[in-house]
Amino acid sequence: MMREIKVVCRELDCGNPVAESRGPLFEDGRRGVTLYSSCYGDESSIRQCDITGGPGFCDGEYYRHVTCSESVRLVDGAGLCSGRVEVKSNQSWASVCEADFDRQDAEVVCRDVGCGSPAALQGGLYGEGEGQTWDKEFQCKGNESLLLDCDTSDRKHNTCPPGNAVGLTCSEPDDVRLVGGGSRCAGGVERYYQGEWRIVGTEDWDQEDVAAVVCRQLGCGSTVSVLPGNTTRGFGVSCSGSESSLRECRRSDDLLPGFTVICSVQPDIFLTDSMGGVSRGHQGSEMFRGYNFTITCSTQPQYPGGSFLLTFTGSNIQQIQPAVNHSAAFLFPAADDSHQGNYSCVYETDVFSHSFSSESELLSLTITASPLPAFIIRHVVVLLILLTAITTSYLYYKVKTFTQTLQVI
Repeated sequence: MMREIKVVCRELDCGNPVAESRGPLFEDGRRGVTLYSSCYGDESSIRQCDITGGPGFCDGEYYRHVTCSESVRLVDGAGLCSGRVEVKSNQSWASVCEADFDRQDAEVVCRDVGCGSPAALQGGLYGEGEGQTWDKEFQCKGNESLLLDCDTSDRKHNTCPPGNAVGLTCSEPDDVRLVGGGSRCAGGVERYYQGEWRIVGTEDWDQEDVAAVVCRQLGCGSTVSVLPGNTTRGFGVSCSGSESSLRECRRSDDLLPGFTVICSVQPDIFLTDSMGGVSRGHQGSEMFRGYNFTITCSTQPQYPGGSFLLTFTGSNIQQIQPAVNHSAAFLFPAADDSHQGNYSCVYETDVFSHSFSSESELLSLTITASPLPAFIIRHVVVLLILLTAITTSYLYYKVKTFTQTLQVI
């Protein structure tokens, strides 16, 4: 339903959709009209949407209430919470220059359009727009509810150079959660709606798409598994799978069975050589023959326990270690040609008595000849340490002797 609401706000020239709800509107017994429409979200009018059925009548219980941001909007972004900042001025929309906008202004804009806190603020991030530039400078304190509640002053800059129209990315509102899984990335799907957390339900054929949106919105990677939930039903949701949040999915009035989602957590892999150099996954790394190195697997603290399996394409040998503080280190004491190849970490754990695994990016390791044999280098390092210790002792003795001589004089 959010896509239809987005079109309605655009058609009324009222900015971004902020909220929608259902409830009575008329108190005199009149009924509303039902349109069975399907919108992509980029239409300029609700008439351009696909009308799948003729208009019918509904009572006030199912009437849709729409709230639009009215005076500010985010355009040309990836979803409802990102885009170029535009302000309504004299019945037209104007871009805001980066020089006239700061973090406190961004806090208010994100709140005004019904999103979370600012995540990124950069000029030219979402294009320049074709209209005029806003002729004022905002002076928000950061706690205002609406952008128009902020003080303004005349601009200090006469022009806005190309590439300086403010692009803003707000975090998605924290209105979705997974419960009962012991982790924020696994559990039954619930959404905060009209003042309470409510179960989200969907048809069996739509579960994978809805799960993909939930994992994306929570920042929990991709979907590992979708499991049947309890018999309790929740309000119906239908997604295409490409939406950035559940707010952009279609909401139905049907009560559908709830379900459980397990999202993946892609582990990180990085190599540390004997000199302290670090190479991460997707990067190539070179190691001198005879030197020691360590490959570390780690993951975000979203699931407790589990283990890491280190796989190596150049050999059938695999190493496994338990995850301690969400990481494991694999030590290789002396590199040789047999260590050359691609490495990856596989994180394995159990959630809801369901085993799943997630694999890191590949780390490519090349073994090269050392400029000096390793045993010579070790002896040189020992000699340098001894020389440093002797020099330090000598200097200390000289300074002490000189100090004592001064005291005698």
